[in-house]
Order: sequence, then structure tokens, then C-alpha cells
Amino acid sequence: MNRYPKWKYFLIAAVVLIGLLYTIPNFFGESPAVQVSPAKTTLKADNALLGKVEASLKLANIPFNGIFLEPSGVKVRFNNQDDQLKAKDNLVNNLGKDYTVALNLLTKTPSWLLNIGAKPMNKGLDLQGGVHFLLQVDMKAAIDKAAESNVGDFRSALRREKINYFGITREGQKVVVNFESEDERTKARSVLSKDFPDLTLSTGGSGKELTLTSSIGPVSQKRIQEFALKQNLQTLHNRINELGVAEPIVQQQGLDRIVVQLPGVQDTAKAKEILGRTATLEIRMVDEEKTDFATLEAAAGGKVPFGDEYYKDREGRGILVKKNVVLTGDRITDAGPGVDSRTGRSVVNVTLDGRGAGIFKNVTRDNVGKRMAILLIEKGSAEVITAPTINEEIGGGRVQISGMDSPQEATDISLLLRAGALAAPMEIIEERTVGPSMGEENIKRGVHSTLWGFAAIAVMMVVYYMVFGGVSVLALGVNLLLLVAILSMLQATLTLPGLAAIALALGMAIDANVLINERVREELRNGNTPQASIHAGYDRAFDTILDSNVTTLIAGLALFMFGTGPIKGFAVVHVLGILTSMFSAVLVSRAIVNMIYGYRRKLDKISIGQIYKAK
Repeated sequence: MNRYPKWKYFLIAAVVLIGLLYTIPNFFGESPAVQVSPAKTTLKADNALLGKVEASLKLANIPFNGIFLEPSGVKVRFNNQDDQLKAKDNLVNNLGKDYTVALNLLTKTPSWLLNIGAKPMNKGLDLQGGVHFLLQVDMKAAIDKAAESNVGDFRSALRREKINYFGITREGQKVVVNFESEDERTKARSVLSKDFPDLTLSTGGSGKELTLTSSIGPVSQKRIQEFALKQNLQTLHNRINELGVAEPIVQQQGLDRIVVQLPGVQDTAKAKEILGRTATLEIRMVDEEKTDFATLEAAAGGKVPFGDEYYKDREGRGILVKKNVVLTGDRITDAGPGVDSRTGRSVVNVTLDGRGAGIFKNVTRDNVGKRMAILLIEKGSAEVITAPTINEEIGGGRVQISGMDSPQEATDISLLLRAGALAAPMEIIEERTVGPSMGEENIKRGVHSTLWGFAAIAVMMVVYYMVFGGVSVLALGVNLLLLVAILSMLQATLTLPGLAAIALALGMAIDANVLINERVREELRNGNTPQASIHAGYDRAFDTILDSNVTTLIAGLALFMFGTGPIKGFAVVHVLGILTSMFSAVLVSRAIVNMIYGYRRKLDKISIGQIYKAK
């Protein structure tokens, strides 16, 4: 007799049930939505924003069927795209530039499924629609920026060693330092070559017009360009992830280009705004000589003293800050939220790199008793977060920024500072919008090809193998169910190559059942009893099935390891399809056969293409 122990039946039933639960969310579809996110760190996604959005839509009589508050912002679901577009225009007018309003898509999956982690698969750009950008990184600007940074670093290094010079200028990608004395130039060369070993130094001039020129060598230029590309990639990742776009693709293409794909985002203009959102710090000195009421009033009216800029701090008080930047966010290596042990208020702990730590130490040493302004620059506008008085020299490269309103703000600013500013400007050289209707057509064709392929296999198997063919079709259905469930659990991104891999997985999965059925037939022809033939057919076919699947698995793993983009997506589905086909063809199909024939003590005949009777 062919029977499984009860625990095996329970195991198979549990796996199929879990597979069903995690597959179901893919059939609910998506509805048009609008996502509202704060455009500045000083604004929060809270219940007040939720109420403001809800009131605005109700006042405009725009129907919606769901509104949710999430950490990334407020999301509103609509029945159709017309209401979605009306709502977007209404919210942009009412909320102003302080909030980002983007078109998006939300799943219709019931909350009870979402609560157990059952979510639909993410769909790629070719299936869901969205926007595609190809960005060109301005490598020349990255090197110019490095040269500009060297100007400030040279000035600090020469002042530290008390070396006399009478001017530092940048000429393209070179920095020229002027001296009146050969001794001073020699000292400067020794200091700069030690502090900046990557730079090439050359001398020039004569008499009292001596020069020391630094240039960035080819090796250093290549390193700066590589860093700029990596920094821009990381910055774009952080900014897009913060907005909550599902499964964005941000990857390098060539030596100086970046590809960005945002599935589900249909608003190209808003997507450009997302890409441009970066923030950085600037540390400047407060102009202590111009703090009187009359000067500040004049500055508020537009008459700002030469060399200064006028800002307001978080208390709304005017403050004049010198234009000269002491330190920028480029020197930040890490930032994280914390709590001031003395006051209990939220702060941001910033770690500077070696050069930044040295600059900050020198500035604080030379300006004890004066105020230092810390500015957060975001979306082209600057805000004074705090302007503390320097009480003592600060070394070690760790800086604490106070003035945070809440722990959430400290967390948000830390994230922005870790993301940093773009290391080099970028220009969009190609943009493409894929409409959701095109994605729906791709899905329809992909699903139809899979279903028609499944139907053709089912008819062939039932006609050729009869009852055993029907069992094979049921096992194939379980295979498809489990494959989709695993992809949903992994939150994999399904693309057109992935759909092709699913169709291929079905065609390959039936091979195992064909091997088993033919092996059972062979045993019957050799004169074995039906029960013995079933047992031997499954046992002896297993080795062949394992060998064929292992070789195919190796090919799939090679595609995953060495492929990129769509090829990797195909490989993932392909490998998972092999694993699920092994489970369904061997365990599931045999469990069904055991339930049909295994309980009989005396089995006279089985239906496997023809009626085989016991001899």
C-alpha cells in the first residue's frame, strides 16, 4: 500500500494554505492614489496634516474611499483617475510648496491580509507604468568642487602653521597661492605636500611675486569622479526611499550616468522634484559687529550689509550670518539622533572626517565667545537651525547640533545629512513615461500566455495519462500557486522577463510528472502490481528528476550571478520555479495519488493512459 504518514498530509495542506493566502493579494489590483509628504524637515506627517488633507478634499466635493497616515506621509485612495487628478490639483493649491503632492497607486488588498504580511508582488516599470530617467553626472563640476574645497583647506593649513601669504585663488581646477618670500613658499610647500599628498605642487613667479600651484592629478581625478558617482547614487536612493516609492531602480550605467526608474509614479514633474531633494549643512560665523536693532531692521527690509546674509532662526529672530562658509556637509561621515544629557532635549550627533575635524577645531579655538550659525540648506533655501556661542575649543570631530523641536525632527535631519547633497550636478538627458494602460496590456498578455500554456498542458496530460494526468495538472496548479506566493513573500519585483520565466517554469515543471508517469507505466508493463508500480515509479524517477533540475538550477544561478537587470529578474523566478516544481511534482502529486489509490489493500487497476489491470 502507498500511504503517507499523517504529518506529511498536514505539512502539504499547510504549505498549500499558506501559498493561497500569500497569492490572493495579487488578484485585488490597485487603485489611483495621491501621496502628500512634507517637503521640509521642519514639517511633519501627523494627524494635523491628515485632517487638513481630508478637509480640503471634502470642501471641494472630491470623493475618496480611503485616507491613511503613514510615516512617509498621507495617502488618499480614489475610485478613478479623474478624481485622483482633481485631488492633486486641489491639494497643490491648498497646501502650497511646503508639501510634495505625488500621484501613486495603492493596493486594494484587505487590511487583514496586509496585517499578516500578505502583500502583492511589486510590479516593474514595464507592468505598472511609471517614469524612467537617464541622468548625466557633471564630472567636471565634481573636480571643480574639489578644487574649491582645497582653497579653504589651504587657507586653514597655512594659518595653522603661521605661514605668511598674500592670496589664494582658484584658476579652473588649479589653486594658486601667492607669496613674497621664498622661505615662506618653501615652508608652505612642505606643509601642503604633507597634508595633501594626492595633489601635484609646482612653483612659479619671481621676485616678490612667487606662486605655488596645486593641481589634481589623473589618479585623484578618477577617484573624485568615482566618489561623486557613488555619492549621487546613495543620495538618490535615500531621497526616493524616503518618499515611499515602491521598489525604485537606481543604478549606474557606464562611467558617468545613472538610471532611475520609479514604478507607479505618473507625475514626471513631481518625480523630478523628488530627485532634486537633497540637504546639507553649512557652518558659518555670526556677524557679531552688526547685532543692533537698526541694522537688523534694515536687513529685514532688504538692506543687507556687504559680506553678510540675513536669516531668521527658529524663534523668528533676525540674524546676520557671514557669507564665508567655514565648513560644509561634505565633511560629514555620519549623523544620528540623540538626547542632550544636560537638558534632555533632542539633538543630532554629527561625525566629521579628519580634515573637517581639523578645520572645526581651529575655528572654535580662534572664535571662543563668538556665535556660530549652523544652517540646513534644503531645496535651495537655507534655515538657521541653531546659533550657539562657542565656549571652548572643540576637537575630536564629533559635533552636537541642538535646537531640535522633537526626536522625529532629529531623526529626519540625521537622515538628510547622511544622504548629503549631490556630490556633482546632474542633468536629465532622457526621460520616458510608461502609462499604466501599457502596463495593464503587458500584464494581460503575460497572464493570457501563462493560462493558455497551462490549459494546453492540462488537456494534453489528461488525454494522455487520464487520472494520473489529472493529478499532474493539480500538482502543476500547486506549483504555480507556490511560485507566486514565494515571489509575494519576498516582495520581488515582477517584470516582463519574470512573467516569461513563470510560463517557462510551468513547461519545465510538467517534465517531472511525465517522467514519473512513464516510469509507472514501465513498471506495469514489466508485470508489477499497480501498488508496486506506483511506489517504484515515484522512487526510481526521483534520481532522474533531481539530476535534471540540479543542472538547470546551476544555469539559473549563473544567470543570477553574472546577469544584470531583467536577466537577474528572470533568473530569480527561474530558480524559484525549479524548487517549487520539485516539491509539487514529487510530494504533492504522490500525496494525491496516495489518497486516490493508496488506501486500497487490493488494487486491480489504475488509469494512466490506459486501464492497467493486475496480472
